Amino acid sequence: MPGTVEKKLSELGIVLTEPAAPVANYVPFVRTGRLLMVSGQICVDAGKLVAKGQLGAGVSIEDGQKAARACAVNLLAQVKAALGDLDKVLRVVRLGGFVNAAPGFTDGPKVMNGASDLMVAVFGEKGKHARTTVGVSALPLDAAMEVEGLFEVS
Repeated sequence: MPGTVEKKLSELGIVLTEPAAPVANYVPFVRTGRLLMVSGQICVDAGKLVAKGQLGAGVSIEDGQKAARACAVNLLAQVKAALGDLDKVLRVVRLGGFVNAAPGFTDGPKVMNGASDLMVAVFGEKGKHARTTVGVSALPLDAAMEVEGLFEVS
């Protein structure tokens, strides 16, 4: 029987799929005590990039926000794989966003709101988090976004 968070995801039209396996020498998540760190997730949905390329050079802020949201959905899939139940998330502590950005692109925080807004929509007050957004010159597969997350869990 789905829990509160699963019901909220369903209301938002979000279905979590099997999370992607690591493509290099790392693990998808690490739990230490009550903290769960989830490795960076790129903006893949149904095996396809939501947005490819650089923000400020062909990728719009709106498409970047959709990409950031897809990253956040993939984070939640990893959290579910780690915990088995998303209701065990006590707090979204921090998100780190990496924006594939053209030189001079300064609207990374607006793009990252796609991920932040989803966490608040799903978890309410528990979804409000600290955050870092960094512009980078390239990401794996030329993805527009990558997001990592830190969660307090029970």
